[in-house]
Amino acid sequence: MQPLNFSTYQFRFKSRENKPTIFDVVRKKFIVLTPEEWVRQNTIHYLINELQVPLSLINVEKQIKLHKTIKRYDIIVYNSDGSILLIVECKAPKIKIAQDTFDQIARYNFVLNATYLMVTNGLEHYFCQMDFKKEQYTFLEKLPFG
Repeated sequence: MQPLNFSTYQFRFKSRENKPTIFDVVRKKFIVLTPEEWVRQNTIHYLINELQVPLSLINVEKQIKLHKTIKRYDIIVYNSDGSILLIVECKAPKIKIAQDTFDQIARYNFVLNATYLMVTNGLEHYFCQMDFKKEQYTFLEKLPFG
């Protein structure tokens, strides 16, 4: 897979039905290795290894109901009290991060109410902090935890 703008992490791979798979430590199963999944798995390891987020506080690819439609978020990090600290939106490396990506994660956050947002295609990473009173987000150089 394409090198990404993350540290190098150890992954488990295997082939299933002639498709490469990667072991997801959160979902505890092998997942088909697409370019977006490669970014998602590197992001999970970044959260665990670089930001010291406990594995038990990470949730991956669950459905949420948004304006009568079902959407799936990529990664959520919870606070120890069960509130949501961070939402991560992962895109494949070839996908350019644009305003519509931020709009997508901001729509998800209407339901989830995370304090922080992260958008990544594995090559570029963007971090934001929510200001719920002003209904806007402020860009950060890095996440202020870990």
